[in-house]
Amino acid sequence: MRKGYVSPSLMCVDLMNVQSDIEKLEKVGVDYFHVDMMDNHFVPNITLSTDFIKALKKISKTPLDIHMMIEHPEQTIPELTCCDENDIICIHYESTLHPQKVLASIRAMGVKAGIAINPATPVCVLEDILPDVDMVLCMTVNPGFAGQKLIPATLDKITRIRKLLNEKGYSEVLIEADGNVSFENAVKMHAAGADIYVAGTSSIFSKAGTLEENLEKFRKIIGE
Repeated sequence: MRKGYVSPSLMCVDLMNVQSDIEKLEKVGVDYFHVDMMDNHFVPNITLSTDFIKALKKISKTPLDIHMMIEHPEQTIPELTCCDENDIICIHYESTLHPQKVLASIRAMGVKAGIAINPATPVCVLEDILPDVDMVLCMTVNPGFAGQKLIPATLDKITRIRKLLNEKGYSEVLIEADGNVSFENAVKMHAAGADIYVAGTSSIFSKAGTLEENLEKFRKIIGE
């Protein structure tokens, strides 16, 4: 049984009470903080910045799961020297001409490297960069906004990514599912082979339960 990891999306916290919400999440014991960086070019939204990440590192020991939904991430990555070997910096395959080079630069910083692919990007693009990745992020919605519905075909895509990793000898590489990771959908994502779950308004931040209750429910779903 592979261990599952819960990575709450900080895009979903109360912006007027960010530090308070982060402290609550840390207290209940989440595995990562998912930090969405958006530039209003690669995706039609603007969210968290490198300054936010630097401030977050000063108040929290929880590993960061940084999802760079920005064009030319190689221009911004050098600003993230605050990150360490417990953190993941994830770029989009579609966001740069030289993803392998960018992934190698992340690892050279002593940080884990992730590659994200959009719903319409085929799994085959991963084959020649597997030696350079620690995590593959499978978008299960089109990136940009919280609250979207799951694209059903992406569940099979998670399964095909897991199959590729196992067949190519990279079974240790983690798969992250990001997009409408509700309690119901997490069951399906777990069955498909996901390892890290970006939890948002439809699960860990659900008003139907407390953070503690929602996290406990989520951990049961992912087999813990």
